[in-house]
Amino acid sequence: MNNKRFTSVWDAIENTPAEAASMKLRSSLMAALRDKISAETTSQSQAAELLGVTQPRISDLMRGKIDLFGLDTLVDMAVAAGLNVELTVSEAA
Repeated sequence: MNNKRFTSVWDAIENTPAEAASMKLRSSLMAALRDKISAETTSQSQAAELLGVTQPRISDLMRGKIDLFGLDTLVDMAVAAGLNVELTVSEAA
């Protein structure tokens, strides 16, 4: 039995460190957007109008369909929602 430990679930399931890093960023953005939408809108249609996307896109976001969203799209949506997006880059451990 292999008891290898990972720092995140993405490190465990993705094939490369780059893929894991992308998934970490995407999942963080999706969670922030879901929180913002849940707190400040009454419907998915209202959220779609605010973010400049369709209601089905909001449904995909709220259901966590991460494979349907790229980083650029999520950043655009976060900015449209009034969120501040920052990226911190540091040396790998």
